[in-house]
Parts: sequence; C-alpha cells; structure tokens
Amino acid sequence: MNPAPPASALQIYQRLLRYLLPHLHLFFLGMIGYTLFAASQAHLAAIMGELVDAINENNTDSRYWIPLTVILISLYRSLGSFLGDYGFARVAFGVVHRLRVDLFNQLTAMPNEYFDRESGGQMISRITFNALQVTQAVTDALKTLIREGLTIIALLAYLLWINWQITLIFLAIAPVVTLLAGVMGRRLRKISSRIQVSMGDITHICSEMINNIKVVRIFSGEPYERRRFHQASKNNVRQNMKAAITAALGTPLIHTIIALALAVIMFLVMTFMNSATPGEFIAYLTAAGLIPKSARQLAGVVNSIQQGIAAADSIFAQLDANTEADQGTLVVDRAKGKIVYNQVSFAYSSSGIPVLKEVSFAAEPGETVAFVGRSGSGKTTLVSLLPRFYSSYTGDIVVDGQSTKALTLASLRQQLSFVGQGVTLFNDTIFNNIAYGCLSETSEQAVIDAAKKAHAWEFIVQLPEGLNTLIGENGARLSGGQRQRLAIARAILKDAPILILDEATSALDNESERNIQTALEAVMHNKTTLVVAHRLSTIENADKILVMDQGEIIERGTHAELIARGGYYAQLHSNNFAT
Repeated sequence: MNPAPPASALQIYQRLLRYLLPHLHLFFLGMIGYTLFAASQAHLAAIMGELVDAINENNTDSRYWIPLTVILISLYRSLGSFLGDYGFARVAFGVVHRLRVDLFNQLTAMPNEYFDRESGGQMISRITFNALQVTQAVTDALKTLIREGLTIIALLAYLLWINWQITLIFLAIAPVVTLLAGVMGRRLRKISSRIQVSMGDITHICSEMINNIKVVRIFSGEPYERRRFHQASKNNVRQNMKAAITAALGTPLIHTIIALALAVIMFLVMTFMNSATPGEFIAYLTAAGLIPKSARQLAGVVNSIQQGIAAADSIFAQLDANTEADQGTLVVDRAKGKIVYNQVSFAYSSSGIPVLKEVSFAAEPGETVAFVGRSGSGKTTLVSLLPRFYSSYTGDIVVDGQSTKALTLASLRQQLSFVGQGVTLFNDTIFNNIAYGCLSETSEQAVIDAAKKAHAWEFIVQLPEGLNTLIGENGARLSGGQRQRLAIARAILKDAPILILDEATSALDNESERNIQTALEAVMHNKTTLVVAHRLSTIENADKILVMDQGEIIERGTHAELIARGGYYAQLHSNNFAT
C-alpha cells in the first residue's frame, strides 16, 4: 500500500483551525473586542475633526465635551483591547492545552516499537514547545490580521504627516509610561518564573511516563498518568493566563495615560488658542495612531503562520501514528497461570535480525521458570512478549489455553506483575508508589501488609512522614535496596497470578541481595514466575531452567540436572554467571 501523500500547508492549517471550534465563543469575544478597538481609532480621528471645527469657529464651549469624549473613547478602546487580548489568549492556551493532552494521551497508547524508534526528547519537545508554536498559526496570526487589519482600515483616512513639536509634547509623558512598563515587566517576570516551573512539571511527567512505560502498562497506570498530566497542563494554562491578563491590562493603562495627556493638551490649546494650529493637532493624532505598528505586524503574519504550520506538521505526524493494537475480545477475571510458548520467533523492526528463533516451553501454574544465558541471548525479549509489549512475533503465546492475542490488553496485563533490574519509581509518596495505577484504591492497611512482606516496612517507619514520604525522582532519596523493596511491595500488592522478574537483583550487592531474595520469595509464593536470571541465588531452586543462546533454548532442566550434564549451564555456573 502506497503511503498517503504529505499534507499541504493549506490542509495542515485547515486542520489546525478545527481546534478553534470548542472556543468559538471566546473567538467571537475577541472579534468584538478588536472591533471596538478599531472603532475607537476612527472615532478619535473623527473627534479631531470636531476639534478643528471648534478652533476655527472659536467655540470655547467645546473645550469641555471634546476632552471628555476623548476619555470616553479611551475607555471603550481599552475595553476592546482587553476583551480582544483576553479572548484570543483563552483560545490560544485552550488550543495548546488540547494539543498537549491529545499528544500525551496518545503516547500512553503507542506501541513499544514507537518508543524504541523515537527520541524521548523529541516526543517531549512536541508536547512542550511545538504545541506552543502552533498557536502562532492558529490564533496569533488571526489575532494580528483582525486587530491590525481593522485598525489600518479605520485609521487609513486620517494618515497625515507628523508635526515634531506636538510629538515632543506627547513624549513628555514617556517617563510615566516607562515607569508603568517597568512595574508590569517585574510582575511578568515573576509570573514567567512560575510558568517555567509548571513547564518543568509537564516535562517531568512526560519523561517519567515515557521512560517507565512498561510499569505503567503492567499496573494499568495509563488513567492515572493521564489525570496527572491533565492537572499539570491546567496549572500551566493558569499561569500563562495570569501573564496574558497582566499584559492585556498594561497596554490599555498606557493608552489611557496617553489619552489623558491628549485631553489636557486639547484643553490648554482650546483655552489659549495660540498653543498650536489645527494642522499640528491632526498631525499629532496621526502620530499617536497605530498604523505604522499595525503595518509592521501584518508583515510578520506570513512568517508566524509558516512557523506554526511546521510545528503542527510534526504534531499531526505523531497523532496520526498507529496506536497499540488491541484486537483481543476475551476478558479473564483471574488466570490460573499456565503459560505456553509455541514456536515463538521475533525480530525488532529496527534491525530485522531474529532475536528469538522458534522458542517453545511451558510453565505450569505456580511453577518458577528461569532463563539464563549470555547478554543478548534473548531472555528479556522473551518475557517482554508475554504482556504484548511487542506483538509482531510469529508462533503463539498461550495463557490457560487462550492465546494472549485473543485477550484484551487490559485483561492480559491485569494477570501480570513485574519487578525489573531498573526499578521504576515516581516522584511521589511511598504510598502512591506502592498503590500505583490500578492499585490506587487499595486500603492503607493492605499497603502496609505488602510493605511488610517485602521487608520495606522496617525502613518506611523510620522515615519522618512514613508512607507519605516523598521519595524524589525515581526514588532518588532511597538506597538501591530500598527502591527494590518498594517495587516488590507493589508487585505483592497487585497479587497477580503471573510474575516476571527481569534480573531483579543483579544491580545489588551481596548483602542487599540476600534481603531482597527473602522479599522475592513472598511475592513468588503460589505465582507462575518467569525469572530472567543473572545470579545463581535467584534460580537454583527454580522448577525449570532454560538456557538460551542466540535466541534459542539450548538446554533445559533443573539446576541439579544441568550441573550433572556438564554442558553450557555448568560452564556458566562455574564462571558464577559473569556473562
């Protein structure tokens, strides 16, 4: 099948505009605001004509109502500016929020091949940076077109040459404007710091989910991760809205100060008549207009649209990628735990080189089956196929007589617990790390019982806040043995009938290993256990040991049988598994 042709810039932009639909009411609010803003410019020019007439006719009665009218114009001009900026800011951040949530939610459903292929930094960049860039095309460009376009139309008829003397009078208020801008700038800097912190939270949650995707899926943590990310993104939106409102208020305040200065000047000129000529007033009002600024901003619209479209292209490429296939329909309440691999072969799509070659074995309910072999022999890949982290294998994997592909992913993974060499913990409390994902509704007593069985309670009670202790990113505030025991407690709490241990003690020293081994015996009790082994102590009591080399099982038997045979396993044993 031929790949679909790449979307054109127009098609991408049209797709982007669909993200505006939930925010049409805010979009129209912004339109109304900028219509008021543009109308105020024309109104101000018109009142200048009234001023010229009043001067020519020596109508001193107008010296009151004309300045007051200018102040009124400034007020609704400020209102229009605020409504426009506020409405379009809400639209912009609403679009960013929706894009980020869509991207994150879609990442939680992507197959493992996608995470193997894509750079984690790029995935995070699409969520944190590219989504923000997209607003330049969706909202910022439209905002500029509407606001500056209407302003130019309204003021074009009043464009005149500037009189430098009146401009100097106007510049007398520059210190006041500068002071106000400084105040607003300091507030914006404080808010910007909070925005950076909130962006850090977003990046952190993304990084944890991407790096720990296997644990998230085994423990059904996808809904929890989605909620956590949704809240972090909402907090970022709140901080950005504070900055937007501050900026939106600052501009109208500056314009109001300028308008008050204009009113004072008009009053003085109409009172003393010889302060300025009508032509100079018209030139002054023209200089105070926004036509030059508006024209410059309109010129940059095309560049903003192109930048936004480029960012959107990468976002849509991810959103259009195929998510994890789940064609299974069967739901199992609790499996007995019989596992059969039948002629299973597998190659990673990135290389195409076979990693597993027609592997067959069976594990009876409650049995412990260990896999040993040199690094790269296919052990970890073999157990990764059971929870369907990869589904492009040939042959079949059967649990209790049912192909794993016939089971729904949620039902299949509910039957599994996992403890790996690289312990996966989250920057949260000890309680939430043990009662993670589908275990989040577990009672505190059940968590305590699991911690005791994992020999973790002995160090938890010594912490100042006990189960409520924050442990830092990936448990940075705990020792290696403590982190491992929390992972084991999580597996004990889930109490799944099938347990996968992927070199769960290989990174520990001998003393820590002995403590962890006792905890592992608790979690392995009455469970069908698949052990990827690195050290002898974790497998010598296994019911079956399968020796692997280059993706094939070359020996099988108990520890005693394999030692007596004097083959490959005996050689590994004599070398203390230093492979």
